[in-house]
Amino acid sequence: MLKCRTVWRKLAPLARASSTVCRQNVRRTGLTHGRLPAQVPAAHMSTGPAGGGRENQLYFLLVGVACVGGGVYAYRTVKGDQLRYQDRIDEIASRQEKFNTEKPDTPSESEPPAVEATETQVVPKPEPQAEPVPEPQAEPLPEEPSPPVPDAEVEAPSETTEPPLEEPVVEAPPEEPAEPHAVPVVEEEPLPPSEPSPIELTESPPPPEPHVESDPPAEAAAESPAAEPPEPEPQPEPQPQPELVSESVGESTPVSLKVPSHTPYLLIGGGTASFAAARSIRARDPGAKVLIVTDEPDLPYMRPPLSKELWFSDDPSVTETLRFKQWNGKERSIYFQPASFYINPEELEGTENGGVAVLTGRKVVHMDVRGNKVKLDDDTEISYDKCLIATGGVPRNLQVMERAGEEVMKRTTLFRKVDDFKSLDKVSRNIKSITIIGGGFLGSELACALGRRSNDSGLEVIQMYPEKGNMGKVLPEYLSNWTTEKVKREGVKIISEALVKSVTFKDDKVEILLKDGRLVKTDHIVAAVGLEPNVDLAKSAGLEVDSDFGGFRVNAELQARSNIWVAGDAACFYDIRLGRRRVEHHDHAVVSGRLAGENMTGANKPYWHQSMFWSDLGPDVGYEAIGIVDSSLPTVGVFAKATSKDTPRAATEKSGTGIRSESETEDTATSPVASSTPAPSVEQNRDDYGKGVIFYLRDKVVVGIILWNVFNRMPIARKIIKDGEEHADLNEVAKLFNIHED
Repeated sequence: MLKCRTVWRKLAPLARASSTVCRQNVRRTGLTHGRLPAQVPAAHMSTGPAGGGRENQLYFLLVGVACVGGGVYAYRTVKGDQLRYQDRIDEIASRQEKFNTEKPDTPSESEPPAVEATETQVVPKPEPQAEPVPEPQAEPLPEEPSPPVPDAEVEAPSETTEPPLEEPVVEAPPEEPAEPHAVPVVEEEPLPPSEPSPIELTESPPPPEPHVESDPPAEAAAESPAAEPPEPEPQPEPQPQPELVSESVGESTPVSLKVPSHTPYLLIGGGTASFAAARSIRARDPGAKVLIVTDEPDLPYMRPPLSKELWFSDDPSVTETLRFKQWNGKERSIYFQPASFYINPEELEGTENGGVAVLTGRKVVHMDVRGNKVKLDDDTEISYDKCLIATGGVPRNLQVMERAGEEVMKRTTLFRKVDDFKSLDKVSRNIKSITIIGGGFLGSELACALGRRSNDSGLEVIQMYPEKGNMGKVLPEYLSNWTTEKVKREGVKIISEALVKSVTFKDDKVEILLKDGRLVKTDHIVAAVGLEPNVDLAKSAGLEVDSDFGGFRVNAELQARSNIWVAGDAACFYDIRLGRRRVEHHDHAVVSGRLAGENMTGANKPYWHQSMFWSDLGPDVGYEAIGIVDSSLPTVGVFAKATSKDTPRAATEKSGTGIRSESETEDTATSPVASSTPAPSVEQNRDDYGKGVIFYLRDKVVVGIILWNVFNRMPIARKIIKDGEEHADLNEVAKLFNIHED
């Protein structure tokens, strides 16, 4: 079109000139004959003076030529564009076909190509065409890109790194792609392999070939026959062979650490919620490939025994075996499944039937939500289809202790993981005094456990907390006081209403100064002052964190964003009965993890479960709770005389498991039958609280229940809270738990 415009610009002045001449001729003719120009027939324009007619013809001729030329140019331009487009499409199609043909050969080329290539050297003697393939044989990395065809072959040496440099003859893939698959096995065990393997190994000894290959292909062709003579020599075989084997072994080490680049289901965190989700995913999708990434060195395990049963074990090697006897005498491990249950992470992508792999000792430090991928602390990236965040929490510490200095922190334990249990067990056997700061579930459990040990070892165990009694934030005051006396009988020295002012290290002792002036000297401190949800990924992932309760805010299906779910301690969910909450207990981790796993496979179920928790102060006193149990709420307690059946030991004997939530979470309460035995009057001031039920009320509605030494009745308590009804007489409601029956 540009050419047409140029031609038109050149012809336009001439056309205008000819047009002017025509008008002048018409005027002259009209004046000569005495007629007006308008009356002159148009035909006279062509019959005027000879000069004017020729100019008109030239004008029309030029215009016609310009039009025809423009049309021809446009046609040729369009046609040329179509041809170039078609050529481009054909080129792209040919690339894909070439990639498809070369791709299957690539994985098998790691190290085996070298062996198979030697075979090809024997055959291609008469075939000069196979010589371009030996070019990669020169394996010098700088020359690998030179051959145009063996692109896939060049990738093989890059994967095998240095070992295959001696035998990276990748000629085999083009000739017999099926053999490379058998070759890898041959390389790993060169002696047992198929018959051709020994021949190949004999040909491999000539390492000079790579150096010569740097020359033109013609020389390489000459080298291939030269390589054949060594075939009959069996002696050189053992020399290169051991080298290759040793190198392959060296390579296997990094391969074992290989991380899959993609996984359909990625679970961040190796705790109870992640394991429950993995089990749920596999139940709904038997072929699912699940990868668990945890910064701990251990496989998924249950945390409750770390502060309960493990401390009462008689096995001196309990810190190594991590096996314990439950209150019912049965022995088990803290791990949910043995190592044989899982598959290696590097095998996950190639596993046909899927499985669960655990990547230990790695931490996810960044999330790309839009790109559906995460980055580990070693800069490794893993893409995913669905992701679960179950990062749990980290133990809190007192600010005065964090500012106390390195010597104090060396003598402080923040109890949470297996390593914390091992270190505290070791420390408690080598010191004279230990102080537990915190009067909640964890602090009271550890105090009872260490207190019982002090009877034999002479260890002084001190527990201090700001409340008036043990678990003062949970239990009514009368029951908290009773629990405090129970802890004292275990050999624990109690310091209540204690607010820490400062902590220092002096004369090989840790000195704790309280705000009321009291001074406590000890050898070691255990801080059990709560848990902080781990929301480190919130910033990079753009996820919302609840300002009141902490944790990732999720919807009713535990979903934080598209393809991202949250479960366990880190999830802040909405309870249809009790409002938005965040729960830090084992049962919640089990149920929320299980539901998140189901929703990751398309279940779309809402989370309405009322999770429970339990705590044992040794094998004789324990309780289970559900809902909001806050000592600031009004409470009503109904108690009865306890029997030998009303202990944690008896409860585990009946259920068969020490993790009671695993047995009760599947149960549902259906029309409970109340006891016909009359309920005695409530005596909250008596000294003995054998067993009973404590109701927590808000606006005259039961929002929380504690079953004190009453076990396997949690479905009934869950139904009462779910109904959300007012009860005129809670003594009648207590009959539903049959606490008055012997």
